Order: sequence, then C-alpha cells, then structure tokens
Amino acid sequence: MAKKRRPRTQPSAPAAARLADGEVPVVGAREPCPCGSGRRYKACHGRAAAQAATELVQRPFEGLTGECDWVALRELVPAATAPLVLRDGLPEGVPSVTLATVLPMAWPALRRDNGEVLLAVQNDTATGDLSRDLADVLLRAFTTTPGNPVAAGRPAPDGPRLQDLLDPEAPFEPVVHEGFEFWLDDAERATGDVAASLERANAAATPTVRLTGVDAAYWCRTPEKNHLRWVMRHPEEQLLDALARLQAAGATSLGEDTRLVGSFRAHGLTVPVWDLPSAHGAQECEKPAAAFGERLAEALTATAPLTPEERRARDGLTNRQITLN
Repeated sequence: MAKKRRPRTQPSAPAAARLADGEVPVVGAREPCPCGSGRRYKACHGRAAAQAATELVQRPFEGLTGECDWVALRELVPAATAPLVLRDGLPEGVPSVTLATVLPMAWPALRRDNGEVLLAVQNDTATGDLSRDLADVLLRAFTTTPGNPVAAGRPAPDGPRLQDLLDPEAPFEPVVHEGFEFWLDDAERATGDVAASLERANAAATPTVRLTGVDAAYWCRTPEKNHLRWVMRHPEEQLLDALARLQAAGATSLGEDTRLVGSFRAHGLTVPVWDLPSAHGAQECEKPAAAFGERLAEALTATAPLTPEERRARDGLTNRQITLN
C-alpha cells in the first residue's frame, strides 16, 4: 500500500503576513512553525535559528580594545578583573561594570547590593558566539534585582554583541589578583561557608602576574616550573614562520634555562609558551621579553622562504600546538 502523503497546507493570512514581513515568531521545537508550512518549528524556521546560534565564531573578541587580554582572562588567568566602559553610558542604578574571570558558583554575572555589575568571562556559553553570549548576560544583569546573581540564558541569534555595547575607544586594563577577594565587598569580614569557599578558591588559584613591558604576556608559577604565556595578535602562519626563524637561530630564549616549548591556539589567536626555571620570577622576564619582542618584530618582516632548519623548527612548534577552544 502506498504511503499516504501529508497534504501541504497554505499559510494562513496572518502567518503569510508575518512571513512577508520577514518575522517568524520563536516557538517550541515540536510546535507547528508559525509560517504555516505544516512542519514542526525545528524542521522549518527553527533550523536556521539553531544553526545561527551554534555557529562558532573563531575570534569572538576581535574588534574589542585589548583583544589579547580578553583571551588571556578567558583561558589563562585564574583571578583578574577589568573595568568596562559602555558605548552609551551606564544605565540608571548601575554605578559600574567590571569584567571578572570567574564568579562564585560559576554565576554568569552578579548584581551587587549597590547595583554594581560583575560579568564573568570564564563560563560555559549557550551558543558559538562568546561575545553575543556575554552581551546577553550583561544586558540581563542591568535588570536583575540588586543583590542577586544572573541566571544562565540563551541570547537571540540577532542579539547585540560586546562590540555593540562597549566603548571602542576606552582602554582595557586588567588587574590580576592573588585571590578571589574581589567577589566580596568586604572579604575580611567573611565567615562560615563564605570564608571557607573563598579559602578553597584561593588555594586552587595559580599565582599569575601580567608583565608590564609587553602586551598580554602572563607569567605563572606551577609546582615544577614556571611559565610565560604570551597572547599575540599576529596572523598565525606569519607568527609561526617568525618563531621558527628565531628558534632556528637560537634567539627565542628569555634567559638561562628558558625554552620556547610550543603554543596554544585560543579564540583565533596564538599563544606562545615558554618554560622557565622555578627561580625565574615575573620581574626577571620583563627585560628578556621586551628584547624578544623586538627580535620578533624584525622576524615578522622577513619574506624569504624558510630554510630546511627553519622548516624543522616550524614543524616542531606546530606539532606541540594545542587548541584550547
């Protein structure tokens, strides 16, 4: 017996009008699509909406002041804050907005009792566009009752991004903290479970320092050795060629017993990583990092093909590259 075909229905007049206007309301995935096609929403207009929401944006912070530091705070730094300046000024009742690496209980954001907003950058996100997700959280924080965290949510596919909300001319100046006391208005007076939670978080934080002489370079201490992780904006292929030239020439050192060991790939940027001796602190990195920055700038201008030794150095760097997202 031949399989019966579902009769094709024509859009109703109101639905046809909505379709003509280009506006199809969002409904439940299993509900009939409002366009009147007769199909479920998830198989009709919901499919495009879902694809737009999950499409990965490779460089979500591109166009923001301090893009490299945004990546570092998202992926590398345990405890840091940075004041944010809005393009259209602060809403009424919101005295300030501060970006934080992470908040208690993995809250997306927090509205303090006095109306201040803390926005966490190290959070699971609902879509493939981290910038849109954070912008959605920020806008919902403005309408959250003071003294409460902001609940997780899902932004509209065409909602604003951070680039739409933040002042493009304002500097981005991260402050790295030894611990998470910035969570509280008065951490010294914390008691009970709050004090215990803060103590556990501080104990787990990796000591980290942002270098002052170069952009977006972060020293950190680990039990066996220290590291320098430097977020760079240069195009990846060009940067790897330049690093390979320097590696082959023995010019990637930051001092005795230091070694360029590879790189991360994070949010569309490359993050070279050096191993450092345990006695090599952040201060000892400042002058060598500045000198390396000058050597790198020169190597980035080279256009000659890589030599066999440089190609081997490049292969070694790419083989040790790790993608964080």
